Amino acid sequence: MTITKLVLALTVSALVSFLVPCIAAQPLGADRHKSGHVELEPYLFEAQNGQKVEAELGHLFVPENRGNPQGKLIELAFVRFKSTAKNPGTPTFYLVGGPGGSAISQARGVGFPLYMALREAGDFILLDQRGTGMSKPNLTCREKLNYPLDKPLEREGFLRLYLEESRACAQYWRSQGVDLSAYNTNENADDVEALRKALNIPKLNIFGTSYGTHLSLAMIRRHSENLNRAVIAGIEGPDHTYKLPSNVQRNLEQVAQIYKADPNVGKVIPDFLGLMKTLLDRLERQPVTVELTDPVTKQKVKVTVGKFDLQFLIANLLPGRIAAMKRFPSVVQAMSKGDFSFLAQVSLSARRDSIGSAMSFVMDCASGVSRKRWTQIKREETTRIVGSLIDFPFPEICESWGNPNLGSTFRSPVKSKLPVLFISGTLDGRTPVSNADEIRRGFPNSIHLIVEQAGHVDASMFKPETISVMLEFLNGLSVSTTRVTSPALEFPPLNPSETSRETGRP
Repeated sequence: MTITKLVLALTVSALVSFLVPCIAAQPLGADRHKSGHVELEPYLFEAQNGQKVEAELGHLFVPENRGNPQGKLIELAFVRFKSTAKNPGTPTFYLVGGPGGSAISQARGVGFPLYMALREAGDFILLDQRGTGMSKPNLTCREKLNYPLDKPLEREGFLRLYLEESRACAQYWRSQGVDLSAYNTNENADDVEALRKALNIPKLNIFGTSYGTHLSLAMIRRHSENLNRAVIAGIEGPDHTYKLPSNVQRNLEQVAQIYKADPNVGKVIPDFLGLMKTLLDRLERQPVTVELTDPVTKQKVKVTVGKFDLQFLIANLLPGRIAAMKRFPSVVQAMSKGDFSFLAQVSLSARRDSIGSAMSFVMDCASGVSRKRWTQIKREETTRIVGSLIDFPFPEICESWGNPNLGSTFRSPVKSKLPVLFISGTLDGRTPVSNADEIRRGFPNSIHLIVEQAGHVDASMFKPETISVMLEFLNGLSVSTTRVTSPALEFPPLNPSETSRETGRP
């Protein structure tokens, strides 16, 4: 599983998994509605910071599987914020990442300032994609991995648990009447089009991030005649679902140079990649057992960690994540001294939490990978520090979900004259600048905004200068710049005297 998807599984799924037995595949009352029927009601939207905004809460009924005329309807939830402009322009639909994220939930937290600012261009609409958030059914899995704590993680055993629990989740949702084959990006794109029609919007803007860019490109391929403009940030192209080990390695090399150039960190960790290899070799020779407090049970437990644990940590927390880049020097320094408590805490969470969302798995399995890209991944994985672990547990996991596949046509390049603003961060190791450069070949009316020192669609990317460019573009104006810069990374103080010899410095 990729990092965005793993982190989502480890944070969101635990909060909602207890609701799963109560959620039916056929939404309550859905049989009373026709496809395309929409319901709207006043809604007081409250963010986590306590701010409240008047909005509308909507429910749209669409076919679960448009290829099955006898199939059931499902219910999609959305929130519409009215524009703050005196003369509102085209409404913008936000397509969240994951797959499996909830746009409505995200807007209550970190996304709130950005989404409120974009109302200056027109109405702003958050759609919880099929299978997620407030939409019904919500396909969260109840199953947990429960990997033994007294053994270091190893790939085959971890994958075996993923396969077993995924089969159980798939069987459960099928027993509830869910057609898992219908949860794919093409159906997702057609849901967006159905919402446009239901709200009587002649043309719409779309704003996608991470997986939401993957969905946006499918929307452009299928319904470009009904689109006005698109903004896509952290670009995942039609054949980018599986990440390249070389991109991850390149990002780690960037991070290593940043550490080396920092006056404080460079003294302690002059050779980040060299130190990581030393630590990986150490854990391969002799796994380490750490005693810590289980955050759930509050009981003392012992967790044994090894090489795979550290590789998994690096692959899933570091590439493109600014917060992790800032914290990692202190984590690495502690490990070099023999303190692996942070690694053990992360590993404990990965071993004990829910596997995530059925929607997330089947969406990515359906998007799949081309033979050419898969060959490149296999060629690269043996020479990179974390191999292809950013893609774990794909592609093997797809067997548990019925091996859905949208085919080579879906993964072919998208070509369109639609005006598109691409946004990339130079420190994004998941969806690097090169992804946007590749996709832009099919978009002659596109602009590429580069955000220096920004990571993967986080606060470092959506600074005020970026938002200003987005508003210029959405309003049909000439953009004032194609390059903005985020502040340089700052790190907590490190004590050089506490550094182990494993840093490579005497």
